[in-house]
Amino acid sequence: MTLAVTLTEQQLTYLEEAKRDFAKAFRVLKETRTLTATNTLQAYLRVPFSDLVIALHAPGPWADDESIRAVVATYDGEVYLDESVAGSNPLSGSKAGGNGKRYATIFQKRPEVNVVIHVHTPFLGAWASAHRVLPIRYAASQRVTLARELPIYINRRQQESDFIVEQIQHNPHTPAILEANGGATFWGTGIIQAAKLVLLIEEGAWFQGLAESFGGSKEFGPGVLEQQWKMTGLWPQGEQLAAALG
Repeated sequence: MTLAVTLTEQQLTYLEEAKRDFAKAFRVLKETRTLTATNTLQAYLRVPFSDLVIALHAPGPWADDESIRAVVATYDGEVYLDESVAGSNPLSGSKAGGNGKRYATIFQKRPEVNVVIHVHTPFLGAWASAHRVLPIRYAASQRVTLARELPIYINRRQQESDFIVEQIQHNPHTPAILEANGGATFWGTGIIQAAKLVLLIEEGAWFQGLAESFGGSKEFGPGVLEQQWKMTGLWPQGEQLAAALG
């Protein structure tokens, strides 16, 4: 149901592009079995030059209508557009307006963050349930980030968005956190970029989880960080970090 459509033509075009990107991300993550059976995948996208957020939610496994629907709301919770339908999985937050509020703090304090994705995946969920920080020890995962680990969000008396802002302030390269006893939250420049990171980090968590029965994954050998970061152009930024790690 549409409550109020006061978006500009440019914003409506941006919304349609976001829905297409989200549909692609959902398809890839589902087909690769990156998602859990509940299809928990949500994206919160900043609308440029505004205080608007586009919230997108994957249809649940029992949904008869698998269309990608959106809520557009302000950081304060004023709803501009609500495509929710009766009987569908509700978008997260306190009614529709909560979708604008949920990660507003991040968008307000971290201008480099354009999208926040909340997702449930099997092995990131396992690490989260163990309340363990995830060290990044899978070469394909490390190739695309200068972060060496994903922090764990345990104390829910602190708002998740505040915790994420703290982690970015501590290490601006951190791309995600684990949500204790839940899933994981990623952020980045766009829906596809962040979704690709979800896939790679989940794959690494899978390999590292399997390695636990063999004594646990080990730190990279000499030259691996240089090799991997040179493949993606991160080496100029990562050279000092690699030197510090030996």
